[in-house]
Amino acid sequence: MAPVAMRSVAKSLSEAKPVSYWLDDPGKPAPQPALTSDERCDLLVIGAGYSGLWTALLAKERDPERDVVLIESKEAGWAASGRNGGFCAASLTHGLSNGLARWPGELAKLEELGARNLDAIEEAVARYGIDCDFERTGEIDVATEPHQVEELRELHEEARRLGLAGGSEWLDGDAVRAEVDSPTFLAGLWDRDGVAMLNPAKLAWGLKQACLDLGVRIYENTRGLKLAPAGRGMTVQTPYGTILARRVALGTNIFPSLVRRIRPFTVPVYDYALMSEPLDEAQLASIGWKRRQGLGDSANQFHYFRITRDNRILWGGYDAIYPYRGRLDSEYDHRPETYLRLAEHFFTAFPQLEGLKFSHAWGGAIDTCSRFSAFFGTAHSGKVAYATGYTGLGVGATRFGADVMLDLLDGLSTERTRLEMVKSKPMPFPPEPFAWTGIALTKWSLARADARGGHRNLWLRTLDRFGLGFDS
Repeated sequence: MAPVAMRSVAKSLSEAKPVSYWLDDPGKPAPQPALTSDERCDLLVIGAGYSGLWTALLAKERDPERDVVLIESKEAGWAASGRNGGFCAASLTHGLSNGLARWPGELAKLEELGARNLDAIEEAVARYGIDCDFERTGEIDVATEPHQVEELRELHEEARRLGLAGGSEWLDGDAVRAEVDSPTFLAGLWDRDGVAMLNPAKLAWGLKQACLDLGVRIYENTRGLKLAPAGRGMTVQTPYGTILARRVALGTNIFPSLVRRIRPFTVPVYDYALMSEPLDEAQLASIGWKRRQGLGDSANQFHYFRITRDNRILWGGYDAIYPYRGRLDSEYDHRPETYLRLAEHFFTAFPQLEGLKFSHAWGGAIDTCSRFSAFFGTAHSGKVAYATGYTGLGVGATRFGADVMLDLLDGLSTERTRLEMVKSKPMPFPPEPFAWTGIALTKWSLARADARGGHRNLWLRTLDRFGLGFDS
C-alpha cells in the first residue's frame, strides 16, 4: 500500500477506544457482591462466561430445587464472552470440514444436536426476555482466492452427498456480491439457518439475570483458588471464604484450570477486532448487506465480519498470537500493528468505505486445543466436570458443553455422553520450548499456504495425518 494510503488507514484508527465495543455499554449491570463467608451448595459453578452461566441456568431448569452457586474472578462476561464477534453457530465441531475429518461416523448426529442446541438458545433468549439483538441471518463463507472457490465447492458437494447441505446455498461471484458487495469476493457458501448474530455481552448479562431470577447465588470478584476433596464433596477456597459443594463444574476455559492435568490440552491465542462507526445510508447502499449475514473468508489466516444492530461493521481475526510459554497478560490485549493490519485489510475488502473510522479496537485471549473443538471430562471420582477448548466457536457450543457437564456430574448416559467426541480427548500440546516452536512453524506454514494457492507443506500434511493443528 502506498504511503499516503497507509496514512489514511492509520487515520481511521485515530479515535478508536481500546475496549470491547460490546462491553463499552452504559447499560452494563452492576456486579454482584463478592463472597465474604463460607458457603454450602449442591453445585458450584466456577466461571461466569457462557460456559458457567449456561451450566448454572440449565442446572436450575433441570432441578429447580438444586442449590447452585456461581463464582467469577471478575465480572460476568468480562473476558472472551464479552469481546467476541457475536457469531452464535450451530456447529459443535468448529465447522463441517473439521467434523468430517475427526468424527465422520457420528457427524450427522453432531449436526442434529448442534441444530437443536441453537434452537434452544433462541428459545431461551425469547423465554427469559434477553435483549441481545438476536438475528438468525446465517453466515456466508466467502472465497477471496481461486483455490478457495474450489475448496468451498467441494465442501458443499460433500455436504450434499452426505445429506447435510440442508439450508446451505452456493453463491457464485455475482450472487455473493449481490448479498455483500466487495471486489475481493469470488464465491460464497451461505449457511442460511445455522448461525445467528447477537450482542455477546448482552447475552452474558441476560443469562446472568436469568440465573439470579431462578435462585442461583452469584458472587463476582471471587476467584476460585484451590480445589480439594472433602468427604463426599469438594471444597473450593476463595480469597474471603470457602465453599463446600457436592459437585463442581469448571467453566474457566483459557484460565488455568483447577484440575491441573488438563492444562496442557489448551493454549491461549490472542485474537483482535475492530468496530467501525455507524454507516450512513449512502455507505450502506454501497455495500448492500441487506440481509445482515455474518461473513468469514476462507483463508487459513481468516477474517470474520458482521454488521451490528446500529449498522456498524465488526472486522476481526487474521492474526492469532500465541505468547511464549502461553503467558496470560493484559499487555497482549492490545496490538497496534495488528489493528493497522486489520484496518488495511478492511479497506481492501471495502474500498467504497474509504474515510470510515473505527470507534473501538480490542483484543484478548481465547482457548484453543489441537482438535479445534471442545473436549470434556471429569475428575475427583466424577465430582468435578469440565468443558474447554472451544477455539473461538463457544458462543453457541458452550450451551451444549454445559449439558454435557451436567450429564457427567449426574452420572447419566445420554446421547451426548455416548458421543466419541465427548469420550475422547485431543492431543496435549508439548512443553516449552517445543510448543512455541511448533506453533510458530504452523503459523508460518499456514501463511505460506495462503500465499501459494492453498498448497500445504510437509509440516501441515504431517499435522493433518495425526489430527493436530493450531487455530483461533
